[in-house]
Parts: sequence; C-alpha cells; structure tokens
Amino acid sequence: MRQLLDTVWQRRGTSWLWDEVARNQICTASQVWSLRQFLRAADNWPDDLPSNDNQTLVVAGLDGSLDLLAPADAEAWLGDVIKPAVLSFQDGYQGEAALVFWLPMGDKRLDVQKSTDAVNWLCAAPHGQSRLDFSRILWGEANEYPQEILLRDGGKSAGLFHLRIT
Repeated sequence: MRQLLDTVWQRRGTSWLWDEVARNQICTASQVWSLRQFLRAADNWPDDLPSNDNQTLVVAGLDGSLDLLAPADAEAWLGDVIKPAVLSFQDGYQGEAALVFWLPMGDKRLDVQKSTDAVNWLCAAPHGQSRLDFSRILWGEANEYPQEILLRDGGKSAGLFHLRIT
C-alpha cells in the first residue's frame, strides 16, 4: 500500500483514522459527529462543516455499529447505508471536503493484506473469526487508491485514506 505523508486527507477524500494525534490535528472532541448525525444529514449536508476551518467532518460510531451486527448484516449495511452516505457527502461537497471516520481501535480491526492491498474488517465477539471485505464493499476493490496515512516519515500508520470512492 502506498504511504501518504501529505495532509490532503485533512481536506479531501474519505479516511478511516485511528491515531489520536492525527484526529486532534483536525478537530476537537466536541466537533465530532455521531454516526446517527452523519446518516441523518445525508443528501442534506450543511453549508459549513464543524472541523478544520470548514473542511472536515469527523464521524464516530462506525466501529460500534459494525460490532452490533452479524457479519452478513454488517456487509449489507455497509453497502446499502454507509457507502451511499459517503457518496452523497462526496457529491454534496463536490470532492472539496474531507470525511473522516474515527476508529479508535482501527489499527487492530482493519487488516490490510500486504500482497493485494485488500482491506478487511475484523469482527468482534461473538463473530471474532469473521471478516468483512471492507475494500470490496466500500471502494469496489480499487486497491491501488487507498493510502496509508503517516504523520511523519518512518512513523506508524495513523489511518487509511481514499481520495474518491466510486
């Protein structure tokens, strides 16, 4: 997977972020939206975004919602509810804003296959042996596009970035 040292993820595209230092660069805790707020706003986006000088929306709760669903239901929900909301966000801001999903334990839950760059979500108990095919569901296996967010050269991964989901 390609690595990204640029801050473009703070202004454009969709990211799945797990590094607290990175999150604190773009928002305060009070600026984070719940997943419910995000889904309610779909197709009726506000003129002003709450974070990063009106450039970013940070959303929490995706991980908890996935954990409540059986794997088959979680896959369907990602494809039928979350992906259309992400596409709506991209269209609503014409690609000129960043959508960031805050996943505090995402580094332990998102598994990148080194040979293919496919990304899987590791399910929680009682479905701990199951995986969701995150990359196929959310970005149609356009694996050359996601990039690993780094805050500094040689640093640990802070998240994953995708410029445009189609």
